[in-house]
Amino acid sequence: MADESAQSAGLRDRIARQGEDALGKLAQELLENPLVNSAIAKAFEARERAAQAQETAMGALNIPSAADIERLTRRLRSVSQRMEGIEEAVDRLDQRLAGLGTAQAGNTALDDQLAALEGRLSTLTNEISNLASALDASPAPLPREQERLKVDEPAPTPARRRTTKQKS
Repeated sequence: MADESAQSAGLRDRIARQGEDALGKLAQELLENPLVNSAIAKAFEARERAAQAQETAMGALNIPSAADIERLTRRLRSVSQRMEGIEEAVDRLDQRLAGLGTAQAGNTALDDQLAALEGRLSTLTNEISNLASALDASPAPLPREQERLKVDEPAPTPARRRTTKQKS
């Protein structure tokens, strides 16, 4: 029985090899045939033109093509990787700042300086708002005697005297 299975396996392998060789020869002869070769080339050209026409039509309808979606996917992955890098940097910075904050928690002189600066800043803010409100106020009108003459306007012409014709 083992002898029969070995013979059938050998026969099966030999038939498979012969079939593969026959298919390889057939494919080689078909590719060498100019008629089949030109038909395959025309089919690929038609496929390329159909893909271009489809992409143009989808562009006209404002529908993204598969290439557009692939480009968008790559850019989205790139942005995602950049965001992860930024998040990691922010986490490291947060840890460093937390370490600095605990080291300086006992420093009351710095706190006193910050409080003094905040007080001075609020004083300056009040002074600036007072100056701004003073600038926004309209000036008091000048007395009539101190008004400026308008130079650009022509001087009014005096009225002509009417002369009566003398009878001679």
